[in-house]
Amino acid sequence: MDKFIKDYDKIIKKQHTLETNDPLDRLISVVKEAKEKIQSDPSSVNASLVNLTKSVKTTSSGISEEFKELQSLLSKYSKAVDKTFTGDMMSTLSPHAFDNKEHILRNTIATHFIRQGNFEIGDKFAQARVSSEANITVPDEIRHQFMEMFEIVAALKENNLEPALMWAMRHRSGLEKRTSTLEFKLHRQRFLQLLEAREVRLAIAYAQKNFGHFGNRHTQEIMRLMCSIIYMDHIHTSPYADLVTPNANSDLQHMFTRDFCSLIGLSCESPLYVSCTVGTQAIPTILKVSALMKAKKTEWSQQSELPVEISLTDDVKFHSIFTCPVSKEQASETNPPMMMLCGHVICQESLHKLCRGSTKLKCPYCPTESPASNAKVVHF
Repeated sequence: MDKFIKDYDKIIKKQHTLETNDPLDRLISVVKEAKEKIQSDPSSVNASLVNLTKSVKTTSSGISEEFKELQSLLSKYSKAVDKTFTGDMMSTLSPHAFDNKEHILRNTIATHFIRQGNFEIGDKFAQARVSSEANITVPDEIRHQFMEMFEIVAALKENNLEPALMWAMRHRSGLEKRTSTLEFKLHRQRFLQLLEAREVRLAIAYAQKNFGHFGNRHTQEIMRLMCSIIYMDHIHTSPYADLVTPNANSDLQHMFTRDFCSLIGLSCESPLYVSCTVGTQAIPTILKVSALMKAKKTEWSQQSELPVEISLTDDVKFHSIFTCPVSKEQASETNPPMMMLCGHVICQESLHKLCRGSTKLKCPYCPTESPASNAKVVHF
């Protein structure tokens, strides 16, 4: 993948070069120079036109070569991708996965557009009629909530904290139930803004007015903020430089988006985005398994689950998963994990099999024997 990334970077670099030094601007510049020369010296019309023709040919030739280089890079990159990724993607598809679920899929896509701030596209997609299927509607409440969220995020990008502060103060109780630090972080950032603007008196007054509510939870942070006033003139090279990191604003935007979605009962990331991310990570493994099964002329034993474990990145893992060390099966609601008195955990079905009609069982991992009735269900 590193080679693909390097080749892609070359294409982007070349494209950026063409954008900054626009070929059309160069041609226009050549024509303008000839026009100005003719206007200033009408007698030089013939000579100027000859020179203009030569300049246009030379410039056009150079532009053509530059575009040939870009086309060559694109062609090589495309061929390398086609050569490397030769798997049949169709083998990973289930043609009946969305049978009788088209309405749910369309609603998910429309909601995704709304969640990304593309309100007009989301509305158009929701209103589009597919065959005999009825139009779908995204609830106005969700639409208005995300409109508010994007307005506040836009203000945060401009270093305007007021809308976010007002929202956080209105929802203080909900944020505190979730142990969120958003409101304090916003007040802290506002204090630092005043400090960097050399408004020391205003910064102290702001701290006195707003930090009191957070005294119990953020005592040490408040003490550091107040001590940072001493280093106001060179805070970036002081022991308090971590308070004014360049990523502070983007971190606030992410924190606000996460807490906003949490309060309205939605995940921070769009379900469609998560699904596509997980699918992308799973495709290489599924392609290998599909090819292996095709060679052995076998099929998956169960349609509702994958035949192999898929390794996922931490950002798309939302629930703890327990696999029984005895049966090698994943725990479920009907087959929950059970902890014996010795502390070892196995699934309920394995527990019953090990009992074999007896009231006691021996742990498969240590010499301890304990009554099966003493095993307790474990919740992850």
